[in-house]
Amino acid sequence: MLIVLSPAKTLDYSIDPKSNHTAPQFLSQSSKLIKTLKEKEPKDIASLMGLSDKLATLNFDRYQSWKASKVVSNDTKPSMLVFKGDVYQGLDAENFNSNQLKFAQKHLRILSGLYGILRPMDVIKPYRLEMGTKLQTPKGKNLYEFWGSAIQENVLDDLGSQKSDLLINLASKEYFSVLGKMPDYVNVISPVFKDYKNGKHKIISFYAKRARGLMAKWIIQQKIKDFEKLSDFNLDGYYYSEKESTLTEPVFLRD
Repeated sequence: MLIVLSPAKTLDYSIDPKSNHTAPQFLSQSSKLIKTLKEKEPKDIASLMGLSDKLATLNFDRYQSWKASKVVSNDTKPSMLVFKGDVYQGLDAENFNSNQLKFAQKHLRILSGLYGILRPMDVIKPYRLEMGTKLQTPKGKNLYEFWGSAIQENVLDDLGSQKSDLLINLASKEYFSVLGKMPDYVNVISPVFKDYKNGKHKIISFYAKRARGLMAKWIIQQKIKDFEKLSDFNLDGYYYSEKESTLTEPVFLRD
């Protein structure tokens, strides 16, 4: 079983990782992307990514100083602990114990525009490169064309090594799209979270993002590996709605 999450724009490098770390698996590809980004001026970055001048300059400086790194340092730390934001508030990875970190390292993956796909303890440097960015490279006109089938193949290899066909999609459409069409034998489950507002249940972005992190945390803490047990998810008042669910999209409501 694998869970996939989107990354976050907000990063926090103040954490002190106490567990073993690993190196990203696609550093050579990341270096190629950085080479392309280093050629751009702050105004180009602002236009490409829709950033303010201040953020564009910050990321220009990040690209210029970026070097592929495999060890922890002040600006190179485990991805799962560095990413902040709504999803990662729900995930609350800083409070995982050693057994939960080990389970997460095997079963959780974070999709990334720059790094492709990350294991929780893969170390990363500060960056901004969303998967939907239309960055022209020798491989094509955007990051989906740059990554091609590499990320899907990585996911399939991991599922194969676990002898599992279960892929739990807790990522956004922007990021999950980089996996392309998965083979029919892969059981892709995409949970939906709805909150009650103005007389009905509906998807509210902030709460839905946080709920994705909550479900990932719950799966890791409970060591869930079977699809049938997902319907037991009940953190923060969410409950399974058999009426609204389908085989591939279980729906969880909160009143």
